[in-house]
Amino acid sequence: MGICGIDEAGRGPIAGPLVMAGVILKEKIEGLRDSKKLTEKKREILFDKIIQKSEYKIVEVSNTIIDEKGLSFAINYCLKKIVNSLKSNRYIFDGNSKFGVDILETMIKGDDKVPQISAASILAKVTRDRFMKSIADIYPNYSFAKHKGYITKQHIEEMKKHGFSDIHRKSYKVKALQQENLF
Repeated sequence: MGICGIDEAGRGPIAGPLVMAGVILKEKIEGLRDSKKLTEKKREILFDKIIQKSEYKIVEVSNTIIDEKGLSFAINYCLKKIVNSLKSNRYIFDGNSKFGVDILETMIKGDDKVPQISAASILAKVTRDRFMKSIADIYPNYSFAKHKGYITKQHIEEMKKHGFSDIHRKSYKVKALQQENLF
């Protein structure tokens, strides 16, 4: 049994799901690193290699569940799903909190230090980005294909003009919108 690396994408955005992945590599894959340090094209190429050369689990939690139960619940839920799905003697989660899952080890910036966490980072980010692009036409007033639901100046302006869509996390408070009548 190899190391199971775990990482998430979508903790900070104000729209879309939280996506978490766990990866146990069966073969070495060249070029793995923190997904944020790779181009979109490189992430897509590595995504396919990771799928082929690993055991993996991808878990998503919707914006609605995040609003109803909170982000910590969503992270804990994903971690438990991964730990229960992938058998390993070591689970290493990127960051510094175990979110109540005691079997985990944590590692700050693990997504750039441990190949399995890098692979999980890539699976989570590509899965989430693909989802946000897939809904862009459903929500034409929000440039989801561009900013992927993260809080950017453009996204804030879109929200000021159009309010929340049903894919937004309404429980998130954005300072730039506090004076607006969106909440």
